[in-house]
Amino acid sequence: MPIINSIISMFSSKRLTQIEYFKTNPVQVQRDTLDELLRSAATTEYGQKYDFASILTAEQYRERLPIIHYEELAPYSERLMNGEQNLLWPEPITWFAKSSGTTAAKSKFIPVSKTSLEECHFRGGKDVIAIFNNLYPDAQAFNGKTLALGGSSEISKTNNNCRYGDLSAILISNTPFWANMMKTPDQSIMLMSDWEEKIEKICETTIKEDVRSLAGVPSWFLTLINRILERTGKDNLHEVWPNLELFIHGGINFTPYREQYKRLLPDPKMKYLETYNASEGFFGLQDDPSDPSMLLMLDYGVYYEFVPMNELGKSRPKALLLEEVETGVNYAIVISTNGGLWRYMIGDTVQFTSTRPYKFKITGRTKLFINAFGEELIIDNAIAALNRACEQTGATVLHFTAAPVFMNENKKGAHEWIIEFGTPPSDPETFADMLDKELQRVNSDYEAKRLLSLQRLILHVARPNLFIDWLKEKGKLGGQNKIPQLWNDRTHIEELLKM
Repeated sequence: MPIINSIISMFSSKRLTQIEYFKTNPVQVQRDTLDELLRSAATTEYGQKYDFASILTAEQYRERLPIIHYEELAPYSERLMNGEQNLLWPEPITWFAKSSGTTAAKSKFIPVSKTSLEECHFRGGKDVIAIFNNLYPDAQAFNGKTLALGGSSEISKTNNNCRYGDLSAILISNTPFWANMMKTPDQSIMLMSDWEEKIEKICETTIKEDVRSLAGVPSWFLTLINRILERTGKDNLHEVWPNLELFIHGGINFTPYREQYKRLLPDPKMKYLETYNASEGFFGLQDDPSDPSMLLMLDYGVYYEFVPMNELGKSRPKALLLEEVETGVNYAIVISTNGGLWRYMIGDTVQFTSTRPYKFKITGRTKLFINAFGEELIIDNAIAALNRACEQTGATVLHFTAAPVFMNENKKGAHEWIIEFGTPPSDPETFADMLDKELQRVNSDYEAKRLLSLQRLILHVARPNLFIDWLKEKGKLGGQNKIPQLWNDRTHIEELLKM
């Protein structure tokens, strides 16, 4: 076993035991987490408002505090950014993760405490290394450099009390020097705000490095990989970095990109691990390469509740405790954290694949769906149908979005899709037929509405770089910015059609 792996094993053995403990004692660990959070924040403004000190059970907590969204958090974030403290969490809050969540212009500023950085975000990163090393004790992934593709926002000072940026930029800025020695490129390049200039600088500085692992969002990494191959004249990334063997990815569903990565990274030693690290916290990671679902991490100072989709929109939606969830049901996640978020709905939806231990997959966003006709199409359905249509036609998809075409007195409604292909199908109309049939197969509501109120979907094949140009026009290239893949109105699709 290489010496680096031996050192990792030595430091991670205790942690692996702790992970096994929360897998077998999930409810107790979550109750302890809630107790610790309430005790820590009892003297804050929020803690006194809801009398945290008198809350003794998870049921009392659920009944007393409202579920909030960013609109209710925003006034607290603004006051914290102006220098007030002890509002949500007892530590001084000086960092804020800037997130748009979607490509809407409005930015969110999520408070990030020192405790949440250390015990949630960084612990998650260490656990990825520990679990990978345990799965593959002979792997060489950490004997060279990790190429991390981070946010394209600069960390900015709005006043002496606060700094903000993409979560990835905050993590880079707070990473210990010894950990940064294992990464490439250096901080000055990773934190550059101009995305296109950053890509060129990364190419220049990393091509000659011994890169053995990658970490970042799959869609943005494709841009970088294609640019590196263009500059080097190589056919695949292993010709540039022969020791490359690990891609730690997250942020978006990997399924549509899997075949492209197999082509760009053809070496059979290549391994993939998915993580779920959002601005609000690190929530899950893949601990079994044969199972695409992720383990819910229960001891990061995050307390979880889950709202069934049929409760969304109610003034007091009922949230389920961890032990009340079932497999195969879509839930919106509600979190309380050591960063000072209290019963905060983050906007992601998940579905449990197992409750022993608790493992899940991300199914979409609470706002990213199409339900104009009662069809309730979510991202998970769209990805599954696209994947099947690609398998049948040999196509690959780079980016896509879809929106409803509303009914009028003369014709039925429809779903309108814009797809930018990596490898286009030989006949787009045949692809559209297959996609439509697959959507009916994976979503019975869509199938029923196709007989009544929906005609076959409309497909537009996007010109190259349409979606990148659209994001660029909005000043949202790179980082954690994402294309809204489903949208319940025509705001985004009309802008894209005009381009």
